[in-house]
Amino acid sequence: MEPINFSIKNWAEDDKPREKLMLKGKQALSDAELIAVLIGSGSRNESAVDLSKRILKSVDNNLNALGKLSLKQLMEFKGIGEAKAISIAAAMELGRRRREEETVELKKITSSKAVFEIMQPIIGELPHEEFWVLYLNNSNKVIYKEQLSKGGITGTVVDVRLIYKTALEQNATSIILSHNHPSGKLQASDADLQITKKLKAAGEQLDIKVLDHIIITENGYLSFQDEGIF
Repeated sequence: MEPINFSIKNWAEDDKPREKLMLKGKQALSDAELIAVLIGSGSRNESAVDLSKRILKSVDNNLNALGKLSLKQLMEFKGIGEAKAISIAAAMELGRRRREEETVELKKITSSKAVFEIMQPIIGELPHEEFWVLYLNNSNKVIYKEQLSKGGITGTVVDVRLIYKTALEQNATSIILSHNHPSGKLQASDADLQITKKLKAAGEQLDIKVLDHIIITENGYLSFQDEGIF
């Protein structure tokens, strides 16, 4: 029986991560697919994506944990030789250095407009809703930002525990909530108000303040704090 060839060039078109990146953009790829692009090929019995999934599973799908693996540890995975291990390690180090540069250039929040200037390029022109949280230090500088949900805001998709878990991990003293309205309508919905109230109440228990909730559109924004609806 002939061995099955799992090299990328023989995959179905939809399964080729390199082609998928070119056609749909880098954001369309999963973590495993991005790693598969790095390593190029799998083995006779395992595709590059499946190999990447196996590696990620070993670190609970945590990219920070993956970045801490040594070359020797990476090479313990069947199908990962020295060259592939070096490619993964180099990519992880670039990611770490990028985060380091972002930390150096901390943006201080002095007004709701400052939040708009940070978030508009990220979510202002999206065709769907996304909910983000900015984590601030005691100097009101953004030390971390994170997407919490995609597709709409309800109490079920915005995980209060996850938000404050991240806040504690980042040593944040306050947070700012932000989401976009693709419709362009600058008006808070009942769901917007409810999740804000819920997060404020939870933050008070942890002494982590919710400073504002800002709705972003392509050309403008609405600040709960500025409008007195906070």
